[in-house]
Amino acid sequence: MDQLLRVMNFNVSSDGIGAGENQSLECPFGLPSPERLFSWAGATASWPMRTDPGGSRGIDDYFTRDFARNIGAEIMGRNKFGPQRGPWRDHDWQGWWGDEPPFHTPVFVLTHHPRPSITLSDTTFHFVDGSPATVLAQAREAARGKDVRLGGGVTTIREFLDADLVDTLHVAVSPVKLGTGLRLWESPEDLLDRFHLETVPSPSGVTHHLFWRR
Repeated sequence: MDQLLRVMNFNVSSDGIGAGENQSLECPFGLPSPERLFSWAGATASWPMRTDPGGSRGIDDYFTRDFARNIGAEIMGRNKFGPQRGPWRDHDWQGWWGDEPPFHTPVFVLTHHPRPSITLSDTTFHFVDGSPATVLAQAREAARGKDVRLGGGVTTIREFLDADLVDTLHVAVSPVKLGTGLRLWESPEDLLDRFHLETVPSPSGVTHHLFWRR
């Protein structure tokens, strides 16, 4: 069975924006009130950071639980690891993810400034400079037969889409407009030349967009 490259639980606004342009340590998404995009996942019973009982079930919970299914490695852009630009000025700071990152797999961080790998709990971050195809080959080898998750952000997903390497996408579209920022698409129909699409509305207000290769 082929190893798929999967975009999972990626959040955008109704006008296709997944992040702002003014990312900082204090504002990881570069957006005011970013929870407007992903509150649906945090409300589910399966949200991994949940500290109290309860939470919603149904379609949103299904996608939250599915996040780790058959995933053996992740690829992310440098801006999903942290807000630093250019050469690394601080190797002591080890990203936004804390001592127990939620990935539990090898993670390949795209950067033009490679640095030594770091391991936090059961997650090892590798900092790599290469084309999407080259990095995907590395991630597939590390995944040991499982699929690879393409974690974002927007620019990274667009790069892999442009290279025609993405096999499936799950994009959760929230009923808010942001106006400006990093845009995944002008319309979901932008991808219909290469992908089938089904949409599944949720009682939470988000609409889940499911794409798979034609």
